[in-house]
Amino acid sequence: MKFIDTHTHLYLEQFDEDRDQVVERALKQGVETMLLPNIDADSVAPLWKLVDAYPNHFYPMAGLHPSSVGEDYKIQLQRVEQDLNERKYIAVGEIGIDLYWDKTFEKQQKEALIFQFDLAIHHDLPVVIHSRDSFDEIIEVIDAFDNPDLKGVFHCFTGTESQAKMIIDRGFLLGIGGVYTFKNSDLRKELQNIDIENIVLETDAPYLTPAPYRGKRNESAYVYYVAQRMAEEYKKSMHEIAEITSANARKLFKI
Repeated sequence: MKFIDTHTHLYLEQFDEDRDQVVERALKQGVETMLLPNIDADSVAPLWKLVDAYPNHFYPMAGLHPSSVGEDYKIQLQRVEQDLNERKYIAVGEIGIDLYWDKTFEKQQKEALIFQFDLAIHHDLPVVIHSRDSFDEIIEVIDAFDNPDLKGVFHCFTGTESQAKMIIDRGFLLGIGGVYTFKNSDLRKELQNIDIENIVLETDAPYLTPAPYRGKRNESAYVYYVAQRMAEEYKKSMHEIAEITSANARKLFKI
């Protein structure tokens, strides 16, 4: 079985003490491909250091995370544009709107999102969307952008069946991670009528660790447990889950 973790931050400082061992555990678990979403200008160097160390297993994205949109967001966006012009990336991400902690820069977050949509179209790349407490706002931006070539994935989807269908209708996939395994999560019920052809697997490591390790640091090897629960819910073998979700990811990200 070969899995793809479509969203992991193994370049962050939480892994500085044992990064090589974390990578080794992922590879042993069959997670041979890991996609790295960027956060802001400060994370570009550590992200690329990891890609350069394991060029056959890690693939980089370029983007400005909505939580990093502040007073200097235009400078940050210029850096994203420059990076996309200078190096090879598989996606623009992670980008989006986050209204969970602070709405101060909501307007700027929307501007940054549209700017990065334009970059994705220009470079013929998919987008990886962060949509915490901002689903309606992001759908509104996508509809106003109105470009059929815009494609990508809604990372860490935890919404309703209706929202899932809205995403799929707009040509996007659903990124499903640890929340799917939580005992008190409604996500499994909401996805009952959603075809697995619309799903890719992710961890969002070091965050949102799946059961049975919930509460501890997440890592890419744990995508196995998301797949395991998905196999139970969809009544498919682990091999089928790995094959289908990995094929979905390879098609979207052209890897």
